[in-house]
Amino acid sequence: MPTNHIALLVHATHEAGLKLGGIGAVLDGLLGSAAYNAAIGRTILVGPVDVWNPVEMERLTAPANRLRIIYSSIHGINQAPDALANALRAIEEAMHVRLLYGVRSFGTAEHEVLLVDAGGISGQVIDTYKYYLWQRWGLPTVQHEGNWEFSFYLNAGEPLFAALEAVTAGMPPAADRYIIAHEWLGLPVVFSALLRDPKRYKTIFYAHEVATARLLVEKHGGHDTRFYNALRLGIAHGNTLDQVFGDQAWFYKHALIQRAGVCDRIFAVGDLVVDELRFLGGVFREKPIDLVYNGVPAAPISLEQKLASRELLLQYAQNLTGYRPDYIFTHVTRMVPSKALWRDLRVLEHLEWTLAAQGQAAVLFVVSTAVPAGRRGEDVYRWEREYGWPVAHRADNGDLQGAEADFFFRALEPFHWGRQAIRIVLVNQFGWDRARCGLRMPEAMRFADLRAGADLEFGQSIYEPFGIAQVEPLSAGALCVVSNVCGCVGFVKRAVGGLVFPNLIVADYVTPPEGWRLWSAWDALGIDRPIRDGIEARNSYLVAQQIAERLPRTDEDRQRLLEAGQRVAAGMSWEVVTKDYLLPALKRC
Repeated sequence: MPTNHIALLVHATHEAGLKLGGIGAVLDGLLGSAAYNAAIGRTILVGPVDVWNPVEMERLTAPANRLRIIYSSIHGINQAPDALANALRAIEEAMHVRLLYGVRSFGTAEHEVLLVDAGGISGQVIDTYKYYLWQRWGLPTVQHEGNWEFSFYLNAGEPLFAALEAVTAGMPPAADRYIIAHEWLGLPVVFSALLRDPKRYKTIFYAHEVATARLLVEKHGGHDTRFYNALRLGIAHGNTLDQVFGDQAWFYKHALIQRAGVCDRIFAVGDLVVDELRFLGGVFREKPIDLVYNGVPAAPISLEQKLASRELLLQYAQNLTGYRPDYIFTHVTRMVPSKALWRDLRVLEHLEWTLAAQGQAAVLFVVSTAVPAGRRGEDVYRWEREYGWPVAHRADNGDLQGAEADFFFRALEPFHWGRQAIRIVLVNQFGWDRARCGLRMPEAMRFADLRAGADLEFGQSIYEPFGIAQVEPLSAGALCVVSNVCGCVGFVKRAVGGLVFPNLIVADYVTPPEGWRLWSAWDALGIDRPIRDGIEARNSYLVAQQIAERLPRTDEDRQRLLEAGQRVAAGMSWEVVTKDYLLPALKRC
């Protein structure tokens, strides 16, 4: 494709200012790729900022975030040209908001960033906007405006679009312009663009998930076993999600996603997300949907480098537990129900017997936090001194929060009763170095070592539209244990021409046992927790068997897994995603 064939690409996302989770990883990969920067003339990230979150604000301006502020009434900085500064101030005064404009580095590239604090937005501005959203697309804003999250992102739409127009004022009027709304959180900016001039921007909704599907999976004990059987049969018989599961209009995310069909094009991050969108019915039944997978790291790594990273992890495990394990397992994830952390324990209950019989041991690092911005380093140091964090935890001092406490006390502590061969350590912190994780972590340790040195990465989610973290260690030769509802399985299948691949173990907790007959989507609704538990109990044993067979015994085994993983990861890199999926999809808009 010719250089700069797209003049302007706007990414509307809640992770415009800093990386908080999955979409931040997507932006890092795409915006840092050579293929992206050769094809896109100008990139602007736009989104809201939560000025009341002190950790988020600290991370926003931390050197590691690589953000250079040019204008910010939040921080009292103005290094912008007079014309731009005056335009931004005029928006702030008219709408009662505060704006930040700057540039962030992604790899070797720099891209513009626009953030807004719209917490005090003018009532006239937001009420008028809500009226037109209801009039134009029937969005029931009054029904949902009491929800803080709904209002937080909706309030940002008008000021962000006005600021976008201000910073692009010098561009030729005929320049081709695109806006990608990353998930429902980016849709308000698209709505503002379409209300002003439907032809000015080509608009895309990038479905990194379908929030309604996530809700239905997480909130019922049948989880993915129930939902995906209902989806499969529902689509086959022409049923929609609302027909099978009931009207979901009460859910604000569902209300917004249903309006995403106003965009010119839909991108989906995985094969099952396409099915979930089709299951919504209406405009999504026939709307063009392009698969735009996530990429995985594909940097070359030698066996020597892997062993050096592995040695740091083994030393950290020994510092924490008092013994040196034979294997390092990891699970890097968010602390949410969809990640199905209990499935790791079910597999390890079976695997423990095998390792113990062989006189071997393993440590699993569960790197997961309910606080996306993480804890302050000084707090972690104090907890480490007082009671041995992260092996031990407390729930009365800011350490364990939310779902972390339930997971630690109800799952991890009982798991360890009588165990000889496996220890699980919950590292509930954002970051992986001594400054963030305490003095017992080796000084040379970095996050890259966690991915490079692991022997195995778990990721048996009940809902996982893609799952970057599940396959990040692939290029380092790790075994990746995922469930068959993970979107990355489809990409791996395309990359290797099937699933005969030693590095990937796919757990199936969805397919009903042989002899079961489900004739309709409503039959599948009868799948409850006891039924799912039974399927998990049997199939987790099969997963443990595969792990025991494939765990590397020697450095020669590690070399073979490393070579296989690097071959496949090269076919799933961000350069491949950009060239083979993103750019062709944009061209079809």
